[in-house]
Amino acid sequence: MILTVTLNPAVDKTYRATQLISGHVNRMDSMRSFPGGKGINVSRILRQYGQPVTATGFLGGHTGRWIEDRLHEAGISCAFAETKGETRCSMNVVAENGYVTEILEPGPQIAPEEKQTFLECFARLVQVCDLTVISGSAAPGLGKEIYAELIDIAAACQKKVILDASGEGLRAGIAKKPFLVKPNRRELEYAAGHSCRGEGQILEAARSLVETGIGYVAVSVGEKGMYLLDQNRRMFARAPRVRVVNTVGCGDSACASFAMSLLRGDGMEEMLRRAVALSAASATTLESGSIPVEEAQRLYEDVVVEVL
Repeated sequence: MILTVTLNPAVDKTYRATQLISGHVNRMDSMRSFPGGKGINVSRILRQYGQPVTATGFLGGHTGRWIEDRLHEAGISCAFAETKGETRCSMNVVAENGYVTEILEPGPQIAPEEKQTFLECFARLVQVCDLTVISGSAAPGLGKEIYAELIDIAAACQKKVILDASGEGLRAGIAKKPFLVKPNRRELEYAAGHSCRGEGQILEAARSLVETGIGYVAVSVGEKGMYLLDQNRRMFARAPRVRVVNTVGCGDSACASFAMSLLRGDGMEEMLRRAVALSAASATTLESGSIPVEEAQRLYEDVVVEVL
Protein backbone atom coordinates (compact mmCIF):
# COMPACT_ATOMS: atom_id res chain seq x y z
CA MET A 1 0.00 0.00 0.00
CA ILE A 2 1.18 3.50 -0.88
CA LEU A 3 -0.09 6.49 1.08
CA THR A 4 -0.44 9.81 -0.74
CA VAL A 5 -0.80 13.16 1.03
CA THR A 6 -2.56 16.12 -0.60
CA LEU A 7 -2.68 19.06 1.79
CA ASN A 8 -4.62 21.35 -0.58
CA PRO A 9 -6.74 19.30 -3.02
CA ALA A 10 -8.75 20.89 -5.79
CA VAL A 11 -11.34 20.25 -8.42
CA ASP A 12 -9.23 20.68 -11.55
CA LYS A 13 -11.22 22.34 -14.32
CA THR A 14 -9.37 21.94 -17.60
CA TYR A 15 -10.45 24.23 -20.43
CA ARG A 16 -9.58 24.08 -24.13
CA ALA A 17 -9.37 27.38 -26.01
CA THR A 18 -8.07 28.67 -29.32
CA GLN A 19 -6.09 31.29 -27.40
CA LEU A 20 -6.11 33.14 -24.09
CA ILE A 21 -5.82 36.93 -24.21
CA SER A 22 -5.29 38.80 -20.95
CA GLY A 23 -7.75 41.65 -20.36
CA HIS A 24 -10.31 40.33 -22.86
CA VAL A 25 -13.38 38.11 -22.81
CA ASN A 26 -12.19 34.55 -23.49
CA ARG A 27 -14.72 31.94 -24.57
CA MET A 28 -13.69 28.36 -23.94
CA ASP A 29 -14.21 25.58 -26.47
CA SER A 30 -14.68 22.86 -23.83
CA MET A 31 -14.31 22.12 -20.11
CA ARG A 32 -13.78 18.94 -18.09
CA SER A 33 -13.48 18.49 -14.32
CA PHE A 34 -11.17 16.05 -12.54
CA PRO A 35 -10.16 15.41 -8.91
CA GLY A 36 -6.93 17.34 -8.52
CA GLY A 37 -4.01 18.22 -6.33
CA LYS A 38 -0.58 16.69 -6.81
CA GLY A 39 -1.00 13.83 -4.35
CA ILE A 40 -4.41 12.97 -5.77
CA ASN A 41 -2.91 12.89 -9.27
CA VAL A 42 -0.28 10.46 -7.96
CA SER A 43 -3.05 8.30 -6.47
CA ARG A 44 -4.99 8.13 -9.73
CA ILE A 45 -1.90 7.12 -11.70
CA LEU A 46 -1.00 4.43 -9.18
CA ARG A 47 -4.48 2.92 -9.50
CA GLN A 48 -4.12 2.84 -13.29
CA TYR A 49 -1.20 0.49 -12.73
CA GLY A 50 -3.08 -1.64 -10.21
CA GLN A 51 -1.22 -0.33 -7.16
CA PRO A 52 -3.20 -0.26 -3.89
CA VAL A 53 -3.25 3.31 -2.62
CA THR A 54 -4.78 5.35 0.19
CA ALA A 55 -5.24 9.11 -0.21
CA THR A 56 -5.26 11.46 2.74
CA GLY A 57 -5.19 15.21 3.35
CA PHE A 58 -8.06 17.67 3.74
CA LEU A 59 -11.46 17.86 2.03
CA GLY A 60 -14.42 20.10 2.72
CA GLY A 61 -17.81 21.16 1.39
CA HIS A 62 -19.51 20.20 -1.86
CA THR A 63 -16.28 20.15 -3.88
CA GLY A 64 -14.63 17.94 -1.28
CA ARG A 65 -17.48 15.42 -1.42
CA TRP A 66 -17.33 15.44 -5.23
CA ILE A 67 -13.59 14.64 -5.14
CA GLU A 68 -14.04 11.82 -2.64
CA ASP A 69 -16.85 10.27 -4.69
CA ARG A 70 -14.70 10.32 -7.84
CA LEU A 71 -11.75 8.76 -5.99
CA HIS A 72 -13.92 5.95 -4.61
CA GLU A 73 -15.15 5.28 -8.16
CA ALA A 74 -11.51 4.91 -9.21
CA GLY A 75 -10.86 2.33 -6.48
CA ILE A 76 -8.82 4.67 -4.28
CA SER A 77 -9.19 4.31 -0.52
CA CYS A 78 -9.87 7.70 1.11
CA ALA A 79 -8.96 8.80 4.64
CA PHE A 80 -9.25 12.60 4.48
CA ALA A 81 -9.65 14.92 7.44
CA GLU A 82 -12.69 17.15 7.14
CA THR A 83 -12.34 20.91 7.06
CA LYS A 84 -15.17 23.42 7.46
CA GLY A 85 -13.91 25.42 4.49
CA GLU A 86 -14.75 24.55 0.89
CA THR A 87 -12.12 22.61 -1.07
CA ARG A 88 -10.75 24.87 -3.80
CA CYS A 89 -11.02 24.78 -7.58
CA SER A 90 -8.13 25.17 -10.01
CA MET A 91 -8.42 26.23 -13.64
CA ASN A 92 -6.07 25.08 -16.38
CA VAL A 93 -6.54 26.77 -19.74
CA VAL A 94 -4.89 24.83 -22.57
CA ALA A 95 -4.56 26.92 -25.73
CA GLU A 96 -3.95 25.63 -29.25
CA ASN A 97 -0.55 27.34 -29.33
CA GLY A 98 0.62 25.01 -26.56
CA TYR A 99 0.54 27.52 -23.72
CA VAL A 100 -1.02 26.35 -20.46
CA THR A 101 -2.33 28.99 -18.04
CA GLU A 102 -3.14 27.95 -14.47
CA ILE A 103 -5.40 29.90 -12.11
CA LEU A 104 -5.12 28.46 -8.61
CA GLU A 105 -7.37 29.34 -5.68
CA PRO A 106 -5.66 29.53 -2.26
CA GLY A 107 -7.75 26.85 -0.58
CA PRO A 108 -9.58 26.82 2.78
CA GLN A 109 -8.03 28.06 6.02
CA ILE A 110 -7.19 25.03 8.16
CA ALA A 111 -8.03 25.47 11.84
CA PRO A 112 -5.56 24.21 14.51
CA GLU A 113 -7.95 21.48 15.64
CA GLU A 114 -8.42 20.32 12.03
CA LYS A 115 -4.66 20.11 11.59
CA GLN A 116 -4.33 18.07 14.79
CA THR A 117 -7.05 15.65 13.66
CA PHE A 118 -5.21 15.15 10.37
CA LEU A 119 -1.83 14.57 12.06
CA GLU A 120 -3.38 11.88 14.25
CA CYS A 121 -4.97 10.29 11.19
CA PHE A 122 -1.67 10.39 9.29
CA ALA A 123 0.18 8.77 12.19
CA ARG A 124 -2.23 5.81 12.05
CA LEU A 125 -2.16 5.48 8.28
CA VAL A 126 1.61 5.63 7.86
CA GLN A 127 2.03 2.60 10.11
CA VAL A 128 0.11 0.33 7.72
CA CYS A 129 1.54 1.69 4.44
CA ASP A 130 4.83 0.76 2.82
CA LEU A 131 5.69 4.15 1.33
CA THR A 132 4.38 7.71 1.57
CA VAL A 133 4.25 10.33 -1.19
CA ILE A 134 3.85 13.92 0.05
CA SER A 135 3.34 16.36 -2.76
CA GLY A 136 1.85 19.73 -3.65
CA SER A 137 1.11 22.93 -1.79
CA ALA A 138 -0.13 23.24 1.79
CA ALA A 139 -3.47 24.88 2.56
CA PRO A 140 -3.45 28.17 4.51
CA GLY A 141 -3.05 27.67 8.25
CA LEU A 142 -0.82 24.59 8.11
CA GLY A 143 2.49 26.47 8.27
CA LYS A 144 5.73 25.90 6.41
CA GLU A 145 6.83 23.15 8.84
CA ILE A 146 3.98 20.77 7.95
CA TYR A 147 6.09 18.70 5.53
CA ALA A 148 8.81 18.36 8.15
CA GLU A 149 6.25 17.26 10.74
CA LEU A 150 4.92 14.55 8.44
CA ILE A 151 8.38 13.28 7.54
CA ASP A 152 9.24 13.06 11.25
CA ILE A 153 6.13 10.96 11.89
CA ALA A 154 6.97 8.63 8.99
CA ALA A 155 10.60 8.36 10.10
CA ALA A 156 9.48 7.33 13.59
CA CYS A 157 7.72 4.38 11.90
CA GLN A 158 10.79 3.71 9.70
CA LYS A 159 8.81 4.43 6.53
CA LYS A 160 10.25 6.00 3.37
CA VAL A 161 8.92 9.31 2.06
CA ILE A 162 8.93 10.84 -1.42
CA LEU A 163 8.65 14.64 -1.22
CA ASP A 164 7.57 16.86 -4.09
CA ALA A 165 7.06 20.39 -2.79
CA SER A 166 8.28 23.95 -3.28
CA GLY A 167 9.31 27.09 -1.40
CA GLU A 168 9.88 27.13 2.33
CA GLY A 169 7.95 23.89 2.74
CA LEU A 170 10.49 22.15 0.51
CA ARG A 171 13.39 23.61 2.49
CA ALA A 172 11.87 22.50 5.79
CA GLY A 173 11.12 19.04 4.40
CA ILE A 174 14.61 18.58 2.98
CA ALA A 175 16.07 19.20 6.42
CA LYS A 176 14.29 16.04 7.63
CA LYS A 177 16.00 13.88 4.96
CA PRO A 178 13.17 12.23 3.02
CA PHE A 179 14.18 9.20 0.99
CA LEU A 180 13.60 10.89 -2.38
CA VAL A 181 12.96 14.52 -3.34
CA LYS A 182 11.83 15.62 -6.80
CA PRO A 183 12.38 19.34 -7.36
CA ASN A 184 12.25 20.97 -10.77
CA ARG A 185 15.06 23.33 -11.67
CA ARG A 186 13.38 26.39 -10.17
CA GLU A 187 12.61 24.56 -6.92
CA LEU A 188 16.17 23.26 -6.72
CA GLU A 189 17.47 26.82 -7.09
CA TYR A 190 15.21 27.96 -4.25
CA ALA A 191 16.38 25.14 -2.00
CA ALA A 192 20.03 25.84 -2.86
CA GLY A 193 19.67 29.60 -2.47
CA HIS A 194 21.24 30.43 -5.84
CA SER A 195 20.63 30.08 -9.56
CA CYS A 196 21.85 27.00 -11.41
CA ARG A 197 23.24 27.82 -14.84
CA GLY A 198 23.99 24.71 -16.83
CA GLU A 199 24.36 21.05 -16.00
CA GLY A 200 27.37 21.47 -13.73
CA GLN A 201 25.60 23.78 -11.30
CA ILE A 202 22.43 21.67 -11.34
CA LEU A 203 24.44 18.57 -10.44
CA GLU A 204 26.37 20.42 -7.75
CA ALA A 205 23.18 21.71 -6.10
CA ALA A 206 21.58 18.26 -6.26
CA ARG A 207 24.74 16.62 -4.89
CA SER A 208 24.70 18.97 -1.91
CA LEU A 209 21.20 17.67 -1.04
CA VAL A 210 22.28 14.04 -1.35
CA GLU A 211 25.19 14.72 0.99
CA THR A 212 22.77 15.78 3.75
CA GLY A 213 21.47 12.19 3.87
CA ILE A 214 18.68 12.19 1.27
CA GLY A 215 18.62 8.88 -0.60
CA TYR A 216 17.78 10.15 -4.10
CA VAL A 217 17.41 13.57 -5.69
CA ALA A 218 15.51 13.70 -9.00
CA VAL A 219 15.69 17.04 -10.81
CA SER A 220 13.24 17.67 -13.63
CA VAL A 221 14.40 20.02 -16.37
CA GLY A 222 11.14 20.04 -18.31
CA GLU A 223 11.13 18.89 -21.90
CA LYS A 224 14.88 18.26 -21.72
CA GLY A 225 14.55 15.36 -19.29
CA MET A 226 15.53 14.49 -15.73
CA TYR A 227 18.61 13.98 -13.54
CA LEU A 228 18.75 11.37 -10.79
CA LEU A 229 21.50 11.23 -8.16
CA ASP A 230 22.34 9.13 -5.14
CA GLN A 231 25.46 9.02 -2.99
CA ASN A 232 27.57 7.35 -5.67
CA ARG A 233 25.95 7.85 -9.07
CA ARG A 234 24.66 10.59 -11.35
CA MET A 235 22.39 9.87 -14.31
CA PHE A 236 20.47 11.82 -16.92
CA ALA A 237 17.58 10.68 -19.12
CA ARG A 238 16.63 12.81 -22.10
CA ALA A 239 12.87 13.10 -22.52
CA PRO A 240 11.52 11.60 -25.76
CA ARG A 241 9.84 14.01 -28.14
CA VAL A 242 6.05 13.98 -27.95
CA ARG A 243 3.17 16.13 -29.11
CA VAL A 244 2.50 18.10 -25.92
CA VAL A 245 -1.17 18.61 -25.00
CA ASN A 246 -0.98 19.47 -21.28
CA THR A 247 2.07 19.53 -19.01
CA VAL A 248 0.08 19.74 -15.77
CA GLY A 249 0.62 16.48 -13.90
CA CYS A 250 3.88 15.42 -15.55
CA GLY A 251 5.78 15.72 -12.28
CA ASP A 252 3.06 13.76 -10.48
CA SER A 253 3.49 10.98 -13.06
CA ALA A 254 7.20 10.84 -12.25
CA CYS A 255 6.47 10.65 -8.51
CA ALA A 256 4.02 7.80 -9.03
CA SER A 257 6.60 5.98 -11.13
CA PHE A 258 9.33 6.44 -8.53
CA ALA A 259 7.00 5.12 -5.83
CA MET A 260 6.24 1.96 -7.81
CA SER A 261 9.92 1.47 -8.64
CA LEU A 262 10.94 1.75 -4.99
CA LEU A 263 8.39 -0.87 -3.97
CA ARG A 264 9.56 -3.20 -6.75
CA GLY A 265 13.21 -2.68 -5.89
CA ASP A 266 14.13 -1.38 -9.37
CA GLY A 267 17.68 -0.30 -10.02
CA MET A 268 18.49 3.38 -10.36
CA GLU A 269 18.65 3.37 -14.16
CA GLU A 270 15.30 1.59 -14.44
CA MET A 271 13.74 4.02 -11.95
CA LEU A 272 14.81 7.01 -14.01
CA ARG A 273 13.88 5.51 -17.36
CA ARG A 274 10.34 4.63 -16.26
CA ALA A 275 9.78 7.99 -14.55
CA VAL A 276 10.74 9.93 -17.69
CA ALA A 277 8.57 7.69 -19.88
CA LEU A 278 5.48 8.15 -17.71
CA SER A 279 6.08 11.89 -17.44
CA ALA A 280 6.36 12.24 -21.22
CA ALA A 281 3.25 10.12 -21.78
CA SER A 282 1.31 12.30 -19.34
CA ALA A 283 2.07 15.37 -21.46
CA THR A 284 0.25 13.84 -24.42
CA THR A 285 -3.16 13.78 -22.74
CA LEU A 286 -5.50 16.57 -21.62
CA GLU A 287 -6.39 14.93 -18.31
CA SER A 288 -3.86 15.40 -15.53
CA GLY A 289 -3.43 12.37 -13.30
CA SER A 290 -4.00 10.02 -16.22
CA ILE A 291 -1.48 8.01 -18.22
CA PRO A 292 -2.01 6.54 -21.70
CA VAL A 293 -0.40 3.26 -20.67
CA GLU A 294 0.41 1.93 -24.13
CA GLU A 295 2.02 5.25 -25.07
CA ALA A 296 4.06 5.18 -21.86
CA GLN A 297 5.40 1.73 -22.74
CA ARG A 298 6.27 2.82 -26.26
CA LEU A 299 8.12 5.87 -24.95
CA TYR A 300 9.91 3.73 -22.38
CA GLU A 301 11.63 1.93 -25.26
CA ASP A 302 12.90 5.29 -26.55
CA VAL A 303 14.35 6.65 -23.30
CA VAL A 304 18.14 6.49 -23.10
CA VAL A 305 19.80 6.91 -19.69
CA GLU A 306 23.28 8.41 -19.61
CA VAL A 307 25.62 7.78 -16.68
CA LEU A 308 27.42 11.05 -15.91
